[in-house]
Amino acid sequence: MRTFLFSLLTPLLSFGCLNRVQVGPVSFPTNQARSQPATGMSFFDLSATDINGQLVKMDQYKGQKIMVVNTASKCGFTPQYAELQDLYNTYKDKGFVVIGFPSNDFGGQEPGTEKDIAQFCQKNYGVTFPMMAKVSTKGSEQHAVYNWLASKEQNGVMDTAVKWNFHKYLIDEQGHLVMSLESGVAPNDSRVIDWIEGK
Repeated sequence: MRTFLFSLLTPLLSFGCLNRVQVGPVSFPTNQARSQPATGMSFFDLSATDINGQLVKMDQYKGQKIMVVNTASKCGFTPQYAELQDLYNTYKDKGFVVIGFPSNDFGGQEPGTEKDIAQFCQKNYGVTFPMMAKVSTKGSEQHAVYNWLASKEQNGVMDTAVKWNFHKYLIDEQGHLVMSLESGVAPNDSRVIDWIEGK
């Protein structure tokens, strides 16, 4: 029986460890010592439209650590808005920013307009961190930011997939993808805090 189970598990374990390490819901590249990703493209080459319809070039965040998160107003994880805002309040003057990307990709949980979303965020959570216009995080209409985040060919670090609302990505001061955190990981998780504080 033990031999049978081992023969089943071995291919699964080896498949999951080809180019990244997964520790629960967290993914990070196995080659942490490498100073630069394989591609010349950085997060700062990208742009998006904000929730008020204005163009935002990501290079305005050069020199800051960034958390990118896909948000939704009617999700079980929606209360994370409060934690995201607390995190932003604590570290915004220490070189850290949260950037929210509303998305209706999962469960139709962000059906409103940009105006509806902005009002919801302000009224319920006092959100002041940058919020972008609603985007697709996957599929044929995937936004360029999420194409970069999800594709090793683009980001030079790892392939990832957004599986639900409030998936978080950490990007360093040079515009390199550092870590992917699934929805259930709290914004103030110790791994996030340690990364922000450089521990």
